Amino acid sequence: MKRVLVSGASGIVGYGVLRSLRQVGQPCFLVGTSIYNDSVAPAFCDAFELAKPTNAPEYLDWLLATLRMHRIDLLIPAIEIDMYHWVEHVSEIRATGALPLLNAQELIELCKDKWGFYQQLKAAGVACAIESSLEPDFNTLARRFGLPFLLKPRRGFGSKGIVRVTSEEIFLRYREDVGTILMAQPIVGNDEEEFTTSAFCDGLGGYFAGMTLRRKLSPDGFTDKAEVADTAEFSPAIAELCQLFRPLGPTNFQFRRCPGGPKLLEINPRISSSTSIRTAFGYNESAMALDYFLDQRKPTQPAIRRGRAVRYTDEQIFYEDGVYL
Repeated sequence: MKRVLVSGASGIVGYGVLRSLRQVGQPCFLVGTSIYNDSVAPAFCDAFELAKPTNAPEYLDWLLATLRMHRIDLLIPAIEIDMYHWVEHVSEIRATGALPLLNAQELIELCKDKWGFYQQLKAAGVACAIESSLEPDFNTLARRFGLPFLLKPRRGFGSKGIVRVTSEEIFLRYREDVGTILMAQPIVGNDEEEFTTSAFCDGLGGYFAGMTLRRKLSPDGFTDKAEVADTAEFSPAIAELCQLFRPLGPTNFQFRRCPGGPKLLEINPRISSSTSIRTAFGYNESAMALDYFLDQRKPTQPAIRRGRAVRYTDEQIFYEDGVYL
């Protein structure tokens, strides 16, 4: 029986991974961790562990002890801070007998800073790159990008912290942060033409399988509504990006459709928030990860069902004498 730990199990990515692992064709013992002891996480795993905050001095010792206690084979990060922390301690983690599900180290490091990432895209002449700038002058940016344009955090994920600049007055509120914290970009495409592709990459410049969703975002920056879309339109861009960055394992590419071809919003070098939606349509990247990293079985492209998904608020009831599922 495979034994898997999923961090951040109280969040949409974490319990999405756990739900997907419940659907693999082999029994798994699932451990979920979270810093919240009153979350929904225990409903989706066999064992729940209250985690130390990832930035706490005692976190690594806690993690290693937890991995040993549960004899974990594979651990999956569902929050970015864990991914960035684990990649710095791979040798200690592997010494417990566990394998961390981590992308190519160089790509993880590069994705920490969207400006550095853009510089790499620009240097390589990648067609899907969105022009970006650290220019702190409003008039220069307005002439270059038009109005409105965006101020986007160099670090972070989803749509959090993005400022839509429609006037100099708005820009001046954030000018001091332009360069160090924020970077400027034009608005490309529109909200109705946003797509998210997950590909299972081989680390050699290619990928085994992929699935694309046309999506709408929630205010928190996660996929709120989605419809299955064809990947073919984005395949050339993904192939180019894979050749450049050589990602490994589950990798998320986010695009906007534009007249001259798709433009890349960002790469998330991990399993994304839409993973449970993908599983429902036939693309279970968590199961692929078990097969590939633990059993050395290469993924193949699954048949994808067509349809759409809508997320909504629900409840999970925990009775004192047991869990109501």
